[in-house]
Amino acid sequence: MRLYNTLTRKVEDLKPLSPPTVTVYTCGPTVYDYAHIGHWFTYIRWDLLIRTLKASGLEPKWVMNITDVGHLVSDADEGEDKLEKGARREGKTAWEVAEFYTKDFLSEMQSLNILEPTYLPHATDHIAEQIELIQTLEAKGFTYTIDDGVYYDTSKFPRYGDFARLDIEEQRAGARVEYNQEKRNATDFALWKFSPKGQKRDMEWDSPWGTGFPGWHIECSAMSMKYLGETLDIHTGGIDHIPVHHTNEIAQSEAATDKPFANMWLHSNHVLIEGEKISKSLGNGIRLKDIEAKGYSPEVLRLHVLESHYRSQSKFSWDSLEAAKNRLQDIHAWADLRHQTSADHMPDEFDQRFKTMREELLAAMQDDLNTPATLVAIGKLMNYMANIPIPGVEGKYTDGTLALVENLLGIKVANRPDITDEQKALMQARETARAGKNWAKSDQLRDELTKQGLGLRDKPYGAQWYRL
Repeated sequence: MRLYNTLTRKVEDLKPLSPPTVTVYTCGPTVYDYAHIGHWFTYIRWDLLIRTLKASGLEPKWVMNITDVGHLVSDADEGEDKLEKGARREGKTAWEVAEFYTKDFLSEMQSLNILEPTYLPHATDHIAEQIELIQTLEAKGFTYTIDDGVYYDTSKFPRYGDFARLDIEEQRAGARVEYNQEKRNATDFALWKFSPKGQKRDMEWDSPWGTGFPGWHIECSAMSMKYLGETLDIHTGGIDHIPVHHTNEIAQSEAATDKPFANMWLHSNHVLIEGEKISKSLGNGIRLKDIEAKGYSPEVLRLHVLESHYRSQSKFSWDSLEAAKNRLQDIHAWADLRHQTSADHMPDEFDQRFKTMREELLAAMQDDLNTPATLVAIGKLMNYMANIPIPGVEGKYTDGTLALVENLLGIKVANRPDITDEQKALMQARETARAGKNWAKSDQLRDELTKQGLGLRDKPYGAQWYRL
């Protein structure tokens, strides 16, 4: 399996440290608000990574964190914690906000058929591990304390800018973030923030340095290393994490352990709506609920995600979602063919074409998660089968093909139910009417089937049904 490694800027062979186990860490949601489609594009893509690892005979151990404290509104380690902001917005405690939006996120994960990670650790459940990691950094001389917290001194880590190809001199000039004058370097970041004097936060803990809460970056290092070890096989996240969050994770983790933090880094590119990145200020943070309200299922969004490569800028529009809906209907109709033909018409090459499609499908996913190529492979087989009946008895390679598509891509095609005996009787009566050129009766029966949610395509060997 080959993947594009942000660390080296090259497509490389995956070489797990302890095969068949593959350790994977995904930066999860900050649960202070609803997830939008930009988030779901990313999480569907990492779900596809996990599915491909499994289909390749590997055993992924997948951790996705839940950020329920410490993520400030500014990369400058200033402003309020996003959970505190959510609490103020809704008149609840930060704990209540975190619980509500965590449940909503996990529910929508299920709706999108995203596999459940091996572990879903919460930052607030791992304060002790974060404090211990900060203490390790302190003992090795990487930290200092100022009025508002304990900071990591990036000047002590010479490789700090390597991962993101940062111009450190430019960073020192304050180009990346507003420069806190108490910090030694513009790139330094908070490991532990002190609670404001005279205030009691909903979420705060005692520490060797004073009462407060952990920084956003330290939680990912602490939790990933607890569950997956000091060096990860794969670390995933959004492309916007590269210059700050992931750069900081590498600096603090490798300073603490003197080992590589992750051997491969995968990043999902931005999703654009009308040429703009998704942001709250632009009001274009479309949610899964908004998509469903317009009559599109979560599976349609999932297919739409498959239509673009994870490293390309994806473009979302309602027209593109409508096209994905039509494409999904065609795929479902293809899957339903297994219920409605006999083996009498099976071409000699039929089984071989299924074998070829299966090979192309897995090869595409093993080639840096090339999801557009998987849809091309399925489309070729669908076009071939458009004018022939699928055999009622599956052959050596046709057997299990729908299960492969479902397990690899997460599109539910393997166990779609047959139509009822009554509907089959209506279809047979229509065929009899057509044979007798009783067109009025034939149209009446077609209309009845349409009311029941079945469309018909008349073929030389008889009618094919599909669900409307």
